Amino acid sequence: MFTAMTIIKPIRVRRAHAGDAPRLKAILQDSFESTWLPVLTPAAAASYRIEDRGARYVEESLEAFRVAEIEGVVAGFVHWQGDFVEGLHVHGDHRRQGVGRLLMDCAERAMALEGFAAVRLETDSFNVASQAFYLGRGYAEQARYPDEEWDSGFTTILYVKRFDRGRDPGAE
Repeated sequence: MFTAMTIIKPIRVRRAHAGDAPRLKAILQDSFESTWLPVLTPAAAASYRIEDRGARYVEESLEAFRVAEIEGVVAGFVHWQGDFVEGLHVHGDHRRQGVGRLLMDCAERAMALEGFAAVRLETDSFNVASQAFYLGRGYAEQARYPDEEWDSGFTTILYVKRFDRGRDPGAE
């Protein structure tokens, strides 16, 4: 009798560099198509494409990204400014493999080392997978308000996670 074995591939987190831009844009496109497109109004989806928001985001913020690589392939990235996580995206081929967890560990650890008492981030009410992920990491809902980015009638949820002094926030 044979049993299936799960092979765990090492994940490396590092700073993004210019050569990552095409893959980062592909990750954002995958995220857009799998998460956002099914719930956006046609006008909002067209606006995203016409404005090429994913490419613009990568071009404007690439130097602040941390990427996760699996066997030399960028699998996801995280971006934060101050105590706020601007974005966490993992390509569909690499979800549920610990990529998001390691990227958030990196961001939270960096914020704690910078002296912030908490980390903040937003997600939308329709994105139940991200809500479960953040709640599982110890985030608590702080507020709800209309989403102004997509003009699609969404509700944005603000989550906050307070750091325990003397405890490594990425060691959860």
